[in-house]
Amino acid sequence: MAAKKAGPASVKLAAVLDLNEASNLHGKLVSMRGSDIVIDASGVERVGVQCAQVLVAGVKAWEDDKKSFLVEKASDAFQKTMQLIGINHENLVAKEI
Repeated sequence: MAAKKAGPASVKLAAVLDLNEASNLHGKLVSMRGSDIVIDASGVERVGVQCAQVLVAGVKAWEDDKKSFLVEKASDAFQKTMQLIGINHENLVAKEI
C-alpha cells in the first residue's frame, strides 16, 4: 500500500494578533518548520506589529527551507493593517516551489 502524501500544515490565526499572541504564533510556526504551510487569516480582526514580524520571519525561514508559506483568506482587517505598516499582503506569501 502506497503512503498517502500529507497536505500542508495549517494554522488558523487568532482574531487578535497582539504581543501576547506573538509568542504563541512563533511556537506554532517553529513546530511546523520543514513542512509546507497554509495560514488562514480569515478571522483576523486586529494585527500588532509583533505578529506581523513573526509572519515575515516565517516567510523568510520557509523560503530558506524551499517550502511554501501561503496566507489564504486574509480578512480586510489583516490586509489593511499589513498595508498600513508597509507590508504588502501578497509579498508576505512565499511562492510555491
